[in-house]
Amino acid sequence: MKISLCMIVKNEDKTLARCLSSVKDIVDEIIIVDTGSEDTTKDIARKFTDKVYDFEWVDDFSAARNYAFSFAQNDFVMWLDADDILSETSGKKLLKLKSDLPEDVDIIYMPYDVAFDENDKPIFTYYRERIVRRSANPVWIEPVHEVIDVKGRSMYTDISVQHRKIKTNPSERNLKIMEKQLAEGKVLSPRLQFYYARELMYNGKTPDAVNSFEKFLADKSGWFENKICACYDLSVCYEKIGNGEKAFETALKGLMYAVPRNKTLCRIGELFMKCGQLIEAEYWYQAALNCHTDTNLGFNEIDYGGFIPAIQLCVIYDKLGNPDKAEYYNEIAGGFRPDSPAYMYNKKYFKKSNED
Repeated sequence: MKISLCMIVKNEDKTLARCLSSVKDIVDEIIIVDTGSEDTTKDIARKFTDKVYDFEWVDDFSAARNYAFSFAQNDFVMWLDADDILSETSGKKLLKLKSDLPEDVDIIYMPYDVAFDENDKPIFTYYRERIVRRSANPVWIEPVHEVIDVKGRSMYTDISVQHRKIKTNPSERNLKIMEKQLAEGKVLSPRLQFYYARELMYNGKTPDAVNSFEKFLADKSGWFENKICACYDLSVCYEKIGNGEKAFETALKGLMYAVPRNKTLCRIGELFMKCGQLIEAEYWYQAALNCHTDTNLGFNEIDYGGFIPAIQLCVIYDKLGNPDKAEYYNEIAGGFRPDSPAYMYNKKYFKKSNED
């Protein structure tokens, strides 16, 4: 198994060397496509490869990525962003996979770790199609929040890529690209409609986000995992504009698409808690703590399956006048994140209470 690493970059002189150093002894070819750097990004790239190309930016990430893929010479193509890295452990696992890969695998999915706790453990991760067989004709689609359209036998691995961002992208960049699409009369796919709603939400355009989420949820062809996520986000948006009834209704709607997700259960518990209905909140947080949804699909925000419901149950039982149970659940929360400021604060609070 030989791998061509294909990347698109722009003004990444702070992270590119770190990324390439983590994979240079694993991949067999490195291709860098620069979309308009004004720093030393290309100079850094040339220290690792002589295959550095320019691409005129056209507000389309897929176009740039497909251009990068077009230069690949090996049987498999891998992609990374400049602020991604492979840990030493992941690197060793990928080297082993290169020797052991079944001959009929076309798509290799790898976890993408994008957020970390106080001890650098991943708390937000999801699978991405990371390595694809070139003969399967992989094509990137969507101008932003792009994804590879490819058919074939898939394989899921535990070889994670870590997203270690050190700079903040312009908050309106993705939104502007999608609004340009709409201004040109293009119809957003259901998937892009979902992400458009999220970008509106991130940029504080809450009423517009509500309308966009509702439009996405009304489309029967949208992916069910995105619908579950959209229900959570839409619930938050309704709460922000002061519509508590719709916030509850939409949160509950997130239960209709699949087995319950921890995050959905926590959201319902949160809404009851904000209304002062602690017994009802206790029920939903207990459900979240005891719900073990095993899936490779969608976003996996790990705290919602352990730390968050446990720390909220601690607060609930303290408010209900049951300090023993409150302390018990704080210790459960500490088992998930022992260095969490919330856990440590509560630990001191209970110690002082016991001393008094």
